[in-house]
Amino acid sequence: MNEFLIQTKNLNFQFNKKRKILENLSLNIPKGSIYGFLGPNGAGKSTTMRLITGLINEQNTASIYLFGQPLQKQLPEVFKKIGSIIETPTLYLHLSGYNNLKLIATIQNVSESKIQEMLELVGLAKFQKQKAKQYSLGMKQRLAIGMALLNDPELLILDEPVNGLDPQGIVEIRELIKRINKEKGITILISSHLLNEIEKTCTHLAIINQGKLMFEGSMADLSLKNKNVTVEVLLDEVSKYESKLEKFEVLKIDSKRLQFTLQHENEIPELIQNLVQNDFQIFEVTKRGGLEDWFMNLTENN
Repeated sequence: MNEFLIQTKNLNFQFNKKRKILENLSLNIPKGSIYGFLGPNGAGKSTTMRLITGLINEQNTASIYLFGQPLQKQLPEVFKKIGSIIETPTLYLHLSGYNNLKLIATIQNVSESKIQEMLELVGLAKFQKQKAKQYSLGMKQRLAIGMALLNDPELLILDEPVNGLDPQGIVEIRELIKRINKEKGITILISSHLLNEIEKTCTHLAIINQGKLMFEGSMADLSLKNKNVTVEVLLDEVSKYESKLEKFEVLKIDSKRLQFTLQHENEIPELIQNLVQNDFQIFEVTKRGGLEDWFMNLTENN
């Protein structure tokens, strides 16, 4: 059995001859994973998802494989195995949450008994009689996810699922995604431009920029790649402490700021304690580097 639920092999795509949207993009998405597809706006994430779901036709033959087989040979039957929300969820705002699900169940010939199960799963059972137009943005997103899960798909594709949500809504979607993956064993592909949220949610990820793959691996692989951090410390006057700086790996930035290089952010408390014990008068400590800075450098400098 193929260990990858989705693979793209040197996938290329362009709307015109002047600009390539995707260039030799090769992704390997493990079965059972929560796979984050990360990149800045305009990197090619949505185009890739549209290609994977068959909403856009491939331009180079047999570049996309789902469930171990070429996508084009499985259309349209493969849609029975996939649930997806690409860009804005399609809801019927004049209908209740229950009736939105009922409509999709009727179209997909799914038993109505699944509706209550989905409402419970996405946390909307108490609001099932309320019209969708009265739902918050987060509730609408959860309802859309419930609709996408009605036919028990093996793969769930979510394009920017937390875009525009408030902090509570983001947490609710994050926990829902984890629960779906754990309880139902569904492989989930999530596109996002938010590194912090991908870190908290996913088991694997890929980073693309300008249609090119910059990184792919597990979250553990990413952590190994980005251990080093730097810490900037604001002091009253650097010159007062120059005799004590020999103990530290340090770079002087200006007359009041020092930059320390650490192997891991867990060393920050020890560094601060050391500085205090050596009578440094500290006004501010700022962490630099790590995953966020690495991601910014990766996507801005290419």
